Amino acid sequence: MEKNSTISNNKKTNGNTSKKKKVNNQNISKKKNYSNNTPKKKSVSSSKLSKKGTIKPIVTDTLEKKETVINSNVVNAPEDNEPTKEFEIIQKADINHESIKREIKKLGKKKTTKNLKLVSKIAIYFFSVIFLILIFLTGTVLLLEFGPSKNARNLFVNSAMESSAGKFLATLFLSKEEIEEIQKSNSVEAIKDTTNADLIEIDMTKDNLDEIEFVNIKGSTYKGIMVIVHDPSRVTIGVSGPYGPAYSGKTVEDMAKSYNAVVATNGGGFEDSGGMGNGGTPIGIVISDGKLAYGSLNKSYELIGFDYDNKLVVGNMTGGEAINRGVRDALSFGPILIVNGKPARINGTGGGLNPRTAIGQREDGAVLLLVIDGRQANSLGASYEDVMNVLLDYGAINAANLDGGSSSLLYYNGKYINNSSSLVGAREMPTSIIVR
Repeated sequence: MEKNSTISNNKKTNGNTSKKKKVNNQNISKKKNYSNNTPKKKSVSSSKLSKKGTIKPIVTDTLEKKETVINSNVVNAPEDNEPTKEFEIIQKADINHESIKREIKKLGKKKTTKNLKLVSKIAIYFFSVIFLILIFLTGTVLLLEFGPSKNARNLFVNSAMESSAGKFLATLFLSKEEIEEIQKSNSVEAIKDTTNADLIEIDMTKDNLDEIEFVNIKGSTYKGIMVIVHDPSRVTIGVSGPYGPAYSGKTVEDMAKSYNAVVATNGGGFEDSGGMGNGGTPIGIVISDGKLAYGSLNKSYELIGFDYDNKLVVGNMTGGEAINRGVRDALSFGPILIVNGKPARINGTGGGLNPRTAIGQREDGAVLLLVIDGRQANSLGASYEDVMNVLLDYGAINAANLDGGSSSLLYYNGKYINNSSSLVGAREMPTSIIVR
């Protein structure tokens, strides 16, 4: 084709040729549009010989350029009415692409439907379990409160009423009057006496004065740990800081670290509505280093503390009376279990079964710290009578119950060594018993 074009151009200069070349625009064929996106085709020129031997230039149709974009690739559309194999493949690919998109949408819908069904099944299962648990609890409460065993009823009601968050279990089917009667007939009678410090003779010359003993304790419904601190001067009451609604307490561990303590337990009670208290407001009185930290000098409290001779002081007295008799550190809780070697009188079951913490002192001055686990399968808890009897067995002549339940904790050498019943971890509280 290139050779013929050259000959044609040479003929233009030949004098024998008089006619001018003309381009037959009428023969220009229009390209058929296969698609709005069909690419433009380049023009092609060619020449052929006439019958007389002259060479006539023939210019083929010049097609407008059009581009077809499929999957971001530009291809040329065919010239004639018959699509090229390449174009057919592209059309099929485009159709397949749309089919794939439709299939993906279908799969997405199926996956969404499947996930919704799975979520629905999990929700139904979860609420079914909750429903069954509620039925079981309701049936258990009814059986305990109205079953044949009054002793079981009394233990259950007292156990629930001694807790901050579980009181509603006792009040589901029993009236306020019925609950008060059960509590009164299953209680620890208050002791009117206070500690006689002359009954305690601290021997600071004994060989094991620096020792701290740990003894495992086990009863029919409980297990726990008894700590024996032979040197009472190492024991004090830790405070969390300022008190009141604007403040929060500290955990036993935090207080232990602030006092450089080796051993620590929880101490006195605090406002704990619904089991959600932050430990910032104590119940009763707090005395620290001989000064009133919380409470009143004129109001009477069930007081538990140490005087400047490191002797445990328990009993009912006002804040002013406590400071005047030389109480160095003190807190409030109860009941008082043993005073001057005499145990308290127990009515009925003597309370419910719960986690317990208690403190006592032997005649030789050794301090007893008892922590009992509870609300667990292997340790339901102990009654006040159980606690009192354990302390008597270990020689306590003065002893009192401290805050218990989810607050009961025993800290030793950087960690807790008992099994707390708290579902949220160590609780914040206003006071603790510290062993330096």
